[in-house]
Amino acid sequence: MWRVALVFERIAELRSQGRAFAVATVTWRRAPSSAKVGSRAIIHPDGVVEGWMGGACSQPTLVKAALESLETGRAQLVVLGEHDHRPDVVNVPMACSSEGAMEVYMEPVLSAPKVHIVGSSPMTATLVELVHAMGWRAVTTEETDMAGVDASTHVVVATQGHFDEQALQTALATEARSIGLVASEKRASSVMEWLRDSGVTDEQRARVRAPVGIDLGPTDHTGIAVSILAEFVTIEATAHPVSAPIDAPEQAVDPVCEMMVDVATARWTFEHEDTIYYFCAPGCQKAFSNDPAAFL
Repeated sequence: MWRVALVFERIAELRSQGRAFAVATVTWRRAPSSAKVGSRAIIHPDGVVEGWMGGACSQPTLVKAALESLETGRAQLVVLGEHDHRPDVVNVPMACSSEGAMEVYMEPVLSAPKVHIVGSSPMTATLVELVHAMGWRAVTTEETDMAGVDASTHVVVATQGHFDEQALQTALATEARSIGLVASEKRASSVMEWLRDSGVTDEQRARVRAPVGIDLGPTDHTGIAVSILAEFVTIEATAHPVSAPIDAPEQAVDPVCEMMVDVATARWTFEHEDTIYYFCAPGCQKAFSNDPAAFL
């Protein structure tokens, strides 16, 4: 079992990289069970597991639950081998000969939003501090380069008139969640007119929030940074449910115990009437081969 410090170090590392993953924690067990209370594992969107959360029978089923949590963005409590009548508990029956059971809390950790700031000023420095206080990621640059900008990124153009137009053109070629211009109403109108005259379509220009930020009235650079972040928080709150794209391994249901089995690594299989069945353990394979009709 991972030491607690190592788990949290790895979680912090993955979050700093902007990666999504799920954390599985064993909160209860009934012996015999290879997992212990407090056992933890990190499950990546491709089904790769770091850490420990149980043996061959339980792991594929828990990976499936982890990927579901990453897809929905919701945590869940999974109970294997014991029927739990509490609401919202995911019950997974097990018919394994060990008769062990366990409860696992599955929590998705999704990629935090990112703010890509073009320009340098006291306002942008304050905005970076506020973004970090939110637990989000911030990138600053004084170039028009938009490397790393994706659908989870809010772009802020704040060059104070030096190259607003070019930066916005480059940002509009990305999949940024939002694009904002820090400028006065008059300056913003001039920039939008320049974009139109440069061939930027009405649909593209509609993506630009100019000026960006919630209207707080006359304020200083700190207030401007607060207003910009407030607008981004509003966008995040009204966006589609947050989830992570997954690349799940192919799995099959063990027809005997109903646990999930990874097809690519399955050790126990049996062919019956031109169909291959997959099993989590030799006991399940033997029971099925003796009487397939009892399980189909």
